[in-house]
Amino acid sequence: MSEGKEIELAASRSVDSPPKDGNLEEHYGIKHHWKALAACILMSMCPFQYGLDFGLIGGMQAMIGFLQVFGHQAPELPTGWNISTERQQLISSLMTLGAFLSSSTAGPVAAVMGRKMTIWLASLLCIVSNVIMMATTNIAGLYVGRLLIGLANGMFMTFSQLYIQEVSPARYRGMMISAFQIFTSVGSLVGTIVDNFTAKIDGRESYLIPLGLIYIFPALISLGLFVIPESPRWLMQHGKEDQARKSLRWHRPYPDAMIDDEIRDIKLSLEFENQIAQGSGFLDMFRNPIDRRRTILAVCALTVQGASGAMYMIAYGTYFFQMAGIGDAFMNSCILIGVGVFAILVNTALVTHFGRRRIFLTVGLILCGLAQLLTAIVYHVNPGKKSTGQAIVALAVIYIVGYNGMVATYAWLSGGELPSQRLRSYTFGLATAVGFFAAWLTTFTAPYFINPESLNWGPKYGYIWTPSCWISALWVFFFLPEVKGRTLEEIDEMFEARLPARKFRKHLCIGHATPMGDLKGNDSGDGGEKANTGDIVQHTEEIRS
Repeated sequence: MSEGKEIELAASRSVDSPPKDGNLEEHYGIKHHWKALAACILMSMCPFQYGLDFGLIGGMQAMIGFLQVFGHQAPELPTGWNISTERQQLISSLMTLGAFLSSSTAGPVAAVMGRKMTIWLASLLCIVSNVIMMATTNIAGLYVGRLLIGLANGMFMTFSQLYIQEVSPARYRGMMISAFQIFTSVGSLVGTIVDNFTAKIDGRESYLIPLGLIYIFPALISLGLFVIPESPRWLMQHGKEDQARKSLRWHRPYPDAMIDDEIRDIKLSLEFENQIAQGSGFLDMFRNPIDRRRTILAVCALTVQGASGAMYMIAYGTYFFQMAGIGDAFMNSCILIGVGVFAILVNTALVTHFGRRRIFLTVGLILCGLAQLLTAIVYHVNPGKKSTGQAIVALAVIYIVGYNGMVATYAWLSGGELPSQRLRSYTFGLATAVGFFAAWLTTFTAPYFINPESLNWGPKYGYIWTPSCWISALWVFFFLPEVKGRTLEEIDEMFEARLPARKFRKHLCIGHATPMGDLKGNDSGDGGEKANTGDIVQHTEEIRS
């Protein structure tokens, strides 16, 4: 085969250059990929529980029935009841602390357990924790339940993401992560709406009824896991090639030859990574410059979500509105989260057409920072007025559009698709753990600022988060690479070529595992050495010219 023909075939592997018989997605669209997308949607239900928990616990802290058991009387406040700063901190932050602990162990856990088995374990742990929370009237028992449900949520959020990243077709990966975020927000919305209706009930039933919802989705997910196969990339990484091929054949509508090609690409990519650095332990994320860069990018991308300041709005939104005297606190929270769900639905329609980097993450963070700043200024200048309350609710809506529609989805998406295949469980686990630590730090410290028994800043808390949002926007603009529409193997290739962030979007991939002999006209390709990074860049430039 001639060199020109080889280069033409290599170029056809790029997302920018479809094969001669047309773009694959024209032949294999959503209706053909329905099984893979259905499996991803099932996994996307895992964060429903995470969002539901935040929606429920945020409303419970403003619920009389809950405060009568775990709070104290406060005649000077509108409701006549309050909860101490310390209890408020622990009730909200122990869940995120548990999530931090379980996600930080994702690498070692993934070494012995697959994605499905871990989700089953999380479902069991979630049910046990809820039994404790519903049965206890002791604050210590509630703390134990909150920590255990946090451990479950950390597993749900981490391993469902890993499955989606590894299974979804490249073109639809962004859409599936949007579905992941949709279920998070829908969970928060359901929790807030249920709180709104049960808050009027006298006694413990006001919060026991909402807690009962926690049993539903873990049971549904556990049943659904019996239908879908394990991640083919996890199976391949653990030397189970036959099972990986069977799993990929279930997920893909392609002919056997194309399945074999994808299996070969996954295998060669793993081999190439092992040539760069042996091992797949925690320290391997930092031992060579390529893995270190990918680890830092994944960690920072997920930390951006916490840096936006969203956690205090999610965890304490109802309490925040109530203590600031802004209308009907429960209704305002329902409106706020409902708008957030709508923003994510719009984002789902756009995510496959626009990139992660400039339009959404950068613009979204700037918008979030501006909304926080204006909220703080309005309340600082004219507190306690009806017009101020209306302005704050409007700004909160703008904020949630920026966060849900532009920041949250892309932070999770970038954190999951940037790690190497060999270290994905470790790197994404670390990134998720750092993200949860940021969430824990926010939920733990926020009561000091917004609780009337402490600093009583209320909406002025936004002064803290404006610079955080804008610094994060600058980081995204200069350092986050654009990988929209790329397969995980193509992302590997671009990192191995050590491209700067600004060149990822237009880079033409030729396959880092392509034998050098083939590119130079060797028909057999047997025994040929794999192209090194320099060869990739050189042949890429040949194709472009």
